[in-house]
Amino acid sequence: MTDDDKSHAPMRKTHRVCPRPPFERIALVLQGGGALGAYQAGVYQALAEANLHPDWVAGISIGAVNAALVAGNPPEKRVARLREFWETVSAAPFGLPTISSLEIKDESIRKWLNQLRAAGNLFGGAPGFFKPRIPPPLPFIQGDLDSLSYYDIAPLKATLERLVDFDLINSGMTRFSVGAVNVRSGNFVYFDNTTHDICMEHVIASGSLPPGLPATEIQGEYYWDGGLVSNTPLQWVLSGRPRLDTLAFQIDLWNARGDVPRNLIEAELRQKEIRFSSRTRAATDDFKRSQLLRRAVHHLLQQIPDELRQLPQANLLAGEADEKVYNIINLIYHSHNYEGTSKDYEFSRRTMEEHWESGYNDAVRTLRHKEVLQRPENHDGVFTFDLARDGRE
Repeated sequence: MTDDDKSHAPMRKTHRVCPRPPFERIALVLQGGGALGAYQAGVYQALAEANLHPDWVAGISIGAVNAALVAGNPPEKRVARLREFWETVSAAPFGLPTISSLEIKDESIRKWLNQLRAAGNLFGGAPGFFKPRIPPPLPFIQGDLDSLSYYDIAPLKATLERLVDFDLINSGMTRFSVGAVNVRSGNFVYFDNTTHDICMEHVIASGSLPPGLPATEIQGEYYWDGGLVSNTPLQWVLSGRPRLDTLAFQIDLWNARGDVPRNLIEAELRQKEIRFSSRTRAATDDFKRSQLLRRAVHHLLQQIPDELRQLPQANLLAGEADEKVYNIINLIYHSHNYEGTSKDYEFSRRTMEEHWESGYNDAVRTLRHKEVLQRPENHDGVFTFDLARDGRE
């Protein structure tokens, strides 16, 4: 079986359909990670089959592309559009069939095979995503910022035009947010359909990682990949106004935890994992402390006399106080040893299918834990769940 044959294999289905959970908002939070983004698509398939359609989708880099494919299509078409995108970009470069690793069990062989596939993407690009500039730019030659890159993203523009309905995104049916970095100021910026008229450039800007991909111009300003500052929009979603009871699925593609490296290749991989993991657990712990304070202030304000509530200080505190509850469900991709440092740009069909199925299975196992969809009853009003730590499966 070739990798292309494998792409048509049916995905396993879950038959558990969940009623709407008792939350005012369901959020899908998508981290950046290049080729690893197929994991997010697999997670979304499982959520869609369980009837857990998000009210807010936020993403960085490849997470922004997946977010656009979700928010830019009606619920019944989203999984199909995600499949179409990932099958397009995982086709073999140069139009040649790829070697199947279906029956290969030896990790050392798998490692070299993945490196070979990554080299194909490095030199040939990814169909429907990016293609190499010929001739490539020279490091010391000046040029326009939108052409200073080793790859051209014209294929991605054509793919997004075909698969994403930006009018639907701007209709506000689903809240949509993507993050990017202003090249001139270095400031992190969120493009949100509550404040911006979202277009293709906003999505591409979020994934414009130099020097591979060019900066994206929007209204005279240039933007790079949001992952340069923060690789997850979790904080943006949790701090969003108005505050609402929120069930957030945080889909991370980089695991902050790992082994001590034993060689230079492993050291390079480990630093990449640490750099792009965005310290999600630490951010979640900080949010839990903040929400505990907001709830404490809310209860305290109920106990003070009316004349004290009229003080400016009390009004200031009242603006920050609330009793909202949050479930933060972490799904983190755990890579195989053979994937190596090129796992974020190794777009082969077989590896894409592995990532997709891994995300799908992790989401199905997560949803088997009933507390995931229940309102938290702890005193801080925040429940966090991590399959690897809590589910022990």
